This record gives sequence, C-alpha cells and structure tokens, in this order.
Amino acid sequence: MSPRKPSKPPHRHRERPDDRDSRHSPGKAGNPNRNRDAGGPRAETKLPSAPQAGGPGGYWLFGHHAVEEAFRNPRRQIHRLVVAGDAPASLGRGVDAEVVERDLIDKLVGRDVVHQGIAARVSPLPEVDIYEICDKARDRSDAVIVILDQVTDPHNVGAILRSAAAFGALAIILTERHAAPESGILAKSASGALEHVPLVRVTNLARTMEELKEAGFWCIGLASEAKQALSSVKSGGKVALCLGAEGAGLRRLTRENCDLLVRLPTAGPIDHLNVSNAAAISLYELAR
Repeated sequence: MSPRKPSKPPHRHRERPDDRDSRHSPGKAGNPNRNRDAGGPRAETKLPSAPQAGGPGGYWLFGHHAVEEAFRNPRRQIHRLVVAGDAPASLGRGVDAEVVERDLIDKLVGRDVVHQGIAARVSPLPEVDIYEICDKARDRSDAVIVILDQVTDPHNVGAILRSAAAFGALAIILTERHAAPESGILAKSASGALEHVPLVRVTNLARTMEELKEAGFWCIGLASEAKQALSSVKSGGKVALCLGAEGAGLRRLTRENCDLLVRLPTAGPIDHLNVSNAAAISLYELAR
C-alpha cells in the first residue's frame, strides 16, 4: 500500500465524545539486579490485609513477566514488591522484596489469578497522546497502529498488546469509555508487553482516525462482510488496523471513517474469531 501523504500536520484540539452508534455484526471477524544478601534466608514479612502502597489509582501487577518488565521500564513507578518462595530478593531500583506467605498474595491480587508468587504495587503508566505516536511515525515509511473500538475485556486487550509488541506495532488506541482499563489482569495477559506498547486513550475515535489520516495512515477496518481479504491488500505504508468488540463489531462511525474494510478468509463451521486471535493474524499479515 502506497504511503499516504498528509496535506497538513494533525491539529491539536479538544475532542468531543463519540455518540454511541447502532451495533453491527463485523465482530465475527475481529476482531538489574540486586542479589539476595548473604547470610541466610530472608525473614518473612506479614502484610496488612488491605493494600497501603501505590497511592490513588495504583494497582497490583503480578506474574514474573509483567513484574520483571515493569522493573525494566524507567517510566513505571513502583512502590512495593512482594514475593513468596524462591522469588528474587530484589529486582533492582531500590525496591526490596517483602517475603510473604502465598495466601497473602492471593488476598492482594485475587485467588483466581495466576500470580506465580510475585506481585508489585505500581502507579499507572504516564499517559501518551496520539500526537506523540504521530511524531514517532513521521519519519517512517511504514508503521502499524491498532485501534480497538470499545473492546472491554482486559484479557483480550492484554493478548492484543502481546501480539502488537511481537509484530512491532507503535501503539494501541482505545476509547476512554467502554474500554478495558490498565490493570493487573490486562498486564498479566500482555506478558510484559504493556511496558513496551503504549495504550493511547482518546475521547473521540472518529476524530482520532481523521488525525491519523492526516499523519499519513490508512485506516483499515476488519469486518466479516467485507468483500476484500486482508491478504489482498498490498503491504507497506502506514496502517491503522481497526477492530471492534466481539458481537458488536465496529460502530457505524468507525466503519464510515475507515478507508477500506477487509476480512479474514475463514471457511470452517465457525466463521468468527476471538478479537485477540483476529488481531494476531492481521498483524502477522501486515508484517510479512
């Protein structure tokens, strides 16, 4: 796909919220390290039952990949590290681990999650706006951004983040409302990718798509009823890949602002994919 030449740089202005549109069916398609001190084992620390670190808006990250990548991210503010068993005494940055019983970590992060005996209390990442992403893409001949139109499941958003990191996407754009918040569940599903691929939250998705077009991006939406397959689209250039929520799919205004609607060539008895699976296949197709 030939690069789009912007007629002018993106305008910075206050956005208005999107109106909710009627639902459609395209959801069918898609969609260092300080070592342990010598001299014996560490003493166990009993935590209070309620989390006291992290401040307003803080949350618990859990699982080895999510926590370790957070410690490697200089933009991530970390307040506390708790571990059980043979987890490392420290991951650096002056934050020493508190050794606790595993069931106390269960109480902090939830008994139904796989925390692998390690959790960190963190602040949310600093916000990134769409203009930073456009600036990052300005001198590139090709780039990919993923747009998620009201995808609310944190497991799906986390999995899409992991695929986006694997295939070199610049960012994931979400709506401020009706979208998965930054959380421990999302970060665990992303397996560390949350620290590498920014989540950009916007008020008006249609206006954001127009700004991406002005920055040279082609907006391509995934829809089950589209006549053209994604594989037929010539690769190259700057692409914003738009995916809608499962069931609802892309909203009307989002669809209307796409330059092109495409589909994945499913042919089995179940012709729809989970949105994170559809995102992974589409990102691979755009990258190859």
